[in-house]
Amino acid sequence: MPAIDTNVIVRCLTGDDPRQARRARALIDTEAVFVSTTVMLETEWVLRSAYGFTGAQVSQALIAFAGLPGVTLQEPERLARALDWATRGMDFADALHLAAAVAADGFRTFDRRLARRAADLGVADVRVL
Repeated sequence: MPAIDTNVIVRCLTGDDPRQARRARALIDTEAVFVSTTVMLETEWVLRSAYGFTGAQVSQALIAFAGLPGVTLQEPERLARALDWATRGMDFADALHLAAAVAADGFRTFDRRLARRAADLGVADVRVL
C-alpha cells in the first residue's frame, strides 16, 4: 500500500489541476493508500491557508476523505477525535495536539484561546502556564 502526500489529497479534494486531480482520484479509487497524521495536518493547513476553506469546510472535506474505502489512516482514533473537536470550533492543529495527549496528565500551554476552547468543549485538562 503506497503512502500519499498532501498534494495528492489536495488535488483530489480541490480538482484545481484537472490532470493531476484525475490521477489522484484514479489512485485513490483503485488502490488502498496510507495517510500519515502529518500529511492530514499539512492538508488542513493547505486547504485553509492556500485555498481559503473555512474550518467547517476543511473538517467536512477531511472527514469525507478519511471515510473513503481505500484510505488507511496512521492514527484513526486520534484523527477522529481531533476532527470532532475541530468540527465543534477548535483549531485543527490544536485539536490534533490534544488528541495525542489524551493519556497525559493534562496539557500545558501559553495559548489562552486554546485553553478557553478546550474548556468550552469539555476537552481534557488544559491549563495556561
